[in-house]
Amino acid sequence: MHQGPQVLVFPSWRDNPFLNLLALAARSQGRRFLGSTTYEGFREQIKRLHAGDTVHLHWTQPLLQKADSPVEAEGRLRALTADLDSLAARGISLVWTVHNRLPHELSYPQEERRLIRAIAKRADAIHIMAPATSEVVAEVVTIDPAKVRLIPHPSYEGVYDSGIDRSTARASFDLDSSDRAVLFLGQIRPYKGVDALIKASGTASLDDRNVVLMLAGAVKEIPLDEFQASLPDGIRTITDLSFIDDGDISRWFRAADVAVFPYRAILNSGSLHLAASFRTPVIFPDEPHLRSQFGKQTWVEFFDPARPAESIAELLSDPTLFSNVTDADFRSFTDPISPWAVSRQYAQLLDELSAGA
Repeated sequence: MHQGPQVLVFPSWRDNPFLNLLALAARSQGRRFLGSTTYEGFREQIKRLHAGDTVHLHWTQPLLQKADSPVEAEGRLRALTADLDSLAARGISLVWTVHNRLPHELSYPQEERRLIRAIAKRADAIHIMAPATSEVVAEVVTIDPAKVRLIPHPSYEGVYDSGIDRSTARASFDLDSSDRAVLFLGQIRPYKGVDALIKASGTASLDDRNVVLMLAGAVKEIPLDEFQASLPDGIRTITDLSFIDDGDISRWFRAADVAVFPYRAILNSGSLHLAASFRTPVIFPDEPHLRSQFGKQTWVEFFDPARPAESIAELLSDPTLFSNVTDADFRSFTDPISPWAVSRQYAQLLDELSAGA
């Protein structure tokens, strides 16, 4: 196979399905993907690039926020800015994917804002997945509309094992037809608002069904014993507070009646796309950009972020919640954003940038 131009991805977590799906078509065309997950590694990899290559920045948090002091963070910022300035002169393009308004954990917020503005200023293309991204991040950075490329988040159709059917999945958790299984799957971190879901599950009431809370994922930035002590009394709770193996993800989603993602701060979420791929309805925060993007989906409902626990409880107490959702409703959402279709759009962007180098 002809070896094409190189793409330096940062951070390039090998087990991140989003990054792997995005690169599918470009890899098949012969592009070589480099990567690093550290500040030092990123700067070293930049030296290996040549004219026609591309740097693709995703999550910026590891670049500055891993510094040991404000002085080190400032030094890193200066060095990274110089690195980015050198790209254009060397014929190397820069792409930035906007995943969040800001990283969720910040030790050096002002330096992070300056880095994001430096990236936006120097980027040849700014990849967004939510149409309202520029408005959502406007307080942090001004995005040049001429640089924006809207490529949607891919679905996860065909990525995870989905051979298990709903009845088998529910039986594996000892769930029956009278249970409304409410799932949160993913790392449990403060910004994800799982505490509101726990409270809501304990207060939701259904005349003829029992609420069962399902929590799957490692607990981060919260003491484990403190989190376990917060679990509700009076309802059944199924937990696996560790990393969930890819091969077991389908079992959790297939068993659930609804997945709740009670985030306090969100721009994009692969969790919604993952749930859709398993045909699991979703409850999401009622933020204007999220309602604009997903409000027409019959399998998405929205809770009030001003009163999250109460609002989620009201939705979970509705006996008709998602009663009219069909498989076709999910397919109309996932089919146009299949992994291959989205990866082809990304490959076209890389081709455009290489041609203009």
